[in-house]
Amino acid sequence: MAEQRRDGSDVGNDVRGAGTAEGRVVSDETARAWAGLVATARRTVADGLVVGTSGNVSVRVGDTVLVTPSGVPYKRLTPGDIVGVDLTGRQILGTLTPTSELPMHLAVYRATDARAIVHTHAVHATAVSTLVRELPLIHYMAGDLGGPVRVAPYATYGTEELAENVLRALADRAACLLQNHGTLAHGATLDQAYDRTAQLEWMCRVWLTASSLPGLSPTLLSEEQVGEAAERLKGYGQRG
Repeated sequence: MAEQRRDGSDVGNDVRGAGTAEGRVVSDETARAWAGLVATARRTVADGLVVGTSGNVSVRVGDTVLVTPSGVPYKRLTPGDIVGVDLTGRQILGTLTPTSELPMHLAVYRATDARAIVHTHAVHATAVSTLVRELPLIHYMAGDLGGPVRVAPYATYGTEELAENVLRALADRAACLLQNHGTLAHGATLDQAYDRTAQLEWMCRVWLTASSLPGLSPTLLSEEQVGEAAERLKGYGQRG
């Protein structure tokens, strides 16, 4: 069954040029941000972090939050399918219904300096979320996420309760696990939010793998060791 916009027309029946949204002109910056959001959403599928239309991605442009629409395959999104809301959740761009997880995204933007958010149902991270309340410090890259990654208690998707649980788990952190649900990571850019998501999934996979050997327990790092690594990571990479 074809996905539909709020006006009843089918998604994918028309393709508009970049910089337009249902006849409304958007800025070049917003159009580029939407293109980046769609590319990131498609990457979550290609890399196996989500299945079908699960998960969601958003990016903030000024006081506008662009988000993936609810229930639309990412490969079918066009420049004209842009979806944007203000920080109260009022839709100001497009006619497609925003993701059902909009309350969670908006809560993070209102409470942090995040400029982009990636939410997935990654397999290993979701598995870990059912086993512990905090991801054990299996690797120093936890420092890039602010420290030990917490698990937000379960709440029904799309609810204010889940949004509140996520905010508590994200205190001084760039990512968290959602119990029996998945992951959420934020960053200054879409690339950073995605990279943090991928890093979290990798650390969960490492911990599950190391914990699976009978009679053996993985060695863990101390918070001091992770903190030291976090300081070194601030200067990692090329400058200028």
